[in-house]
Amino acid sequence: MGDHLSRAEFERRYEASPEIKKAELIEGVVYMVAAVRFEQHGRPHSDVIGWLGVYRAATQGVLVGDNATVRLDNDNELQPDALLRLETALGGQSHIGADDYLEGPPELIVEIAASSAAYDLHSKRRVYQRNGVREYVVVQMYERLVEWFVLREGVYEPLEAGVLRSETFPGLWLDAAALLSGDLAAVLEVLHAGTASAEHAAFVAQLRGGAQRETVNGGG
Repeated sequence: MGDHLSRAEFERRYEASPEIKKAELIEGVVYMVAAVRFEQHGRPHSDVIGWLGVYRAATQGVLVGDNATVRLDNDNELQPDALLRLETALGGQSHIGADDYLEGPPELIVEIAASSAAYDLHSKRRVYQRNGVREYVVVQMYERLVEWFVLREGVYEPLEAGVLRSETFPGLWLDAAALLSGDLAAVLEVLHAGTASAEHAAFVAQLRGGAQRETVNGGG
């Protein structure tokens, strides 16, 4: 931890050390994650993946990633706790490279910030903002707070408290208090209201139209 490396050298060392389960390159500096606590990370991480997975099931054309490596630029290769992205063919900003790593900014990233709160909220936030990640959600377990940042004119601005609603993914609604308390049923109840909304139906129709155009163009 703390070594200054290029992305190529970071990848070479990471691949040569299979015993390391999670390491990230942030602004050219290597960070390795300590042992993961259950209540402060494992459980909320699982609930976030469940929440995003249910949204994906209702929204053809979006994909969920769990601890997937993301190449952003020459100094930054991160492994966010969770991400949601549009398929590339439907206008997504990221794509899967030849070696199966994600390249470019996914539309939404979620980090569970327990012991890593300092760099999740500062260094990572600057990196995601600069590279065009449209929405960044930080679940702060010690502070009992969920912050949802939306990229507007190149700067992250927080959504107001209450039921948090994505601007990039219509219908992706989050009851932050329920997530923090571990009430997954309540989290999914609010999400189901979001996916039953008119805005989500319009988004699904938009994605379906894009997929049909892609099929026609590909076939031609």
